[in-house]
Amino acid sequence: MELMERIMEHAQSGYFCSQILMKLLLETVGEENPALVGAAGGLCGGVGFTSNTCGCMTAGACMISYFTGKREPDGADHPLHREVLAEFVRRFTAFLTEQYGGTECMCVLHGDFSQRGKHCPQIMAFTYETVMELLEEKDLLE
Repeated sequence: MELMERIMEHAQSGYFCSQILMKLLLETVGEENPALVGAAGGLCGGVGFTSNTCGCMTAGACMISYFTGKREPDGADHPLHREVLAEFVRRFTAFLTEQYGGTECMCVLHGDFSQRGKHCPQIMAFTYETVMELLEEKDLLE
C-alpha cells in the first residue's frame, strides 16, 4: 500500500499525526506496540493540542531515537544519534519554514485544527520519508 494511502487509512481510524507516524514505524519494523502509539498522542496538535511544535517534528525525533537512543542503564546512544537527529531537525525546519513559515502547528494550521486534513498528511509523508532516508543513509535500520 502506498504511503499516503496508509496515512489516510490511519487518519480515518482516528489517529493523529504523531500516532500515525508511530504506526508507520511499527509497520516498517513488523511490530505492534499500542502503548507507544498511545504515548505518541501526547505529541499531537503541537504537543497536547496546544499549537506548539509540530507533532511530526517531535514524532520524527522519536522515530530516529527508536533506532539510535539509549536502551539500557549501562548503554549509550548510538554514536550517530545526535548527528542524525540534528540533520532531521534541519531538514524538517527548512521544509516547514519554506512551506508554512515555521515549525509550530499555529503556523501550519493558522490555529484551525479543522485544516489538518489539508496540510498534515503531506507533512507526515515528508517526515516518514526523511526519517527513513536518514536511517538508511547511515545504515541504522535494524
